[in-house]
Amino acid sequence: MIKVTCAIIRNEEEEILVVQRSESSDHPLKWEFPGGKLKEGETAEECIIREIMEELSLEVVIISRLADVEYNYGIKHILLMPFVCDTLDDLPVLYEHVDFKWLEPSELLNIDYSEADVIVAKDYLKNLDASDYKNEKETDENHSAGYNEELKTMISGIMERKEAEWIANSAVENPVIFRKLIDYSFSDDDKLAFRSSWILAKVCDKEPAIIYPYLPEIVETLKNLNNESAQRSLLRIISLSEMNKLSKKHHGLLTDHCFEALKSNFSSVAIKAYSMEILYKFSKIYPGLVHELSATINMLQGEGSAGIIARGRMILRKLAEITSED
Repeated sequence: MIKVTCAIIRNEEEEILVVQRSESSDHPLKWEFPGGKLKEGETAEECIIREIMEELSLEVVIISRLADVEYNYGIKHILLMPFVCDTLDDLPVLYEHVDFKWLEPSELLNIDYSEADVIVAKDYLKNLDASDYKNEKETDENHSAGYNEELKTMISGIMERKEAEWIANSAVENPVIFRKLIDYSFSDDDKLAFRSSWILAKVCDKEPAIIYPYLPEIVETLKNLNNESAQRSLLRIISLSEMNKLSKKHHGLLTDHCFEALKSNFSSVAIKAYSMEILYKFSKIYPGLVHELSATINMLQGEGSAGIIARGRMILRKLAEITSED
């Protein structure tokens, strides 16, 4: 039996991503939820995050797991392990598939899926209906909770998008909660740091300027952050920020950090991608960086993953525009 993971990926509009297989695949032109085979020594959670980044260059956060689906296609017998994931990215890069769609939940069963994916779609919708019913019954009695251990427990135990959205909205209105999200992003508790930084990114998407007073502190602390998932979210926040909000000292610290990430053999694809984007922004301020960044990206083109190669080519084109302007 082949063990395979798949992801029901939801964007900020609550739409769900489906992708279409190529004509030469074993299920030609069928639609599916993206994912792939489990590698030896890999957990299902590690597998789905790796597969989505490799196949689509999307950063996802696992929210929950659905029941496994066992299906015998005749030519192969699979155990499909589905995850419900959220993403802040809307545009996948297709390396193995030929098309993609973002669908409303009501449209989910109107697609020509592979058989096992039909079961996953129906199971997701069944769980979605049950969750909506539960949330309709809930009151706002927890609305005032939000500090210290209670807030930590709430963040670490998030299982629904609505919970994450509630905390993000609360943080926009409440500086104390926002400050806690920053502190928790640097926590030694990996799960707390990961989910806090992810929610922090949601807050900054809603109110980009809210992070600016804290950017210098974040930049100075990044070098001590060993949690790759949290670092990924924080670099994403910085990559979407205006660099002129930072001093020249912090420009230097961040430039060094990003170049180290690009040259490291241990940095994830997402960290390298966000580091490239940050360094590109600095190249517009300091044109002398263009040559070093171009050389570093060209080095990665020969040894990087498909996702890094695609992002690298895009940044190289943008760097060429800076050079042509001079």
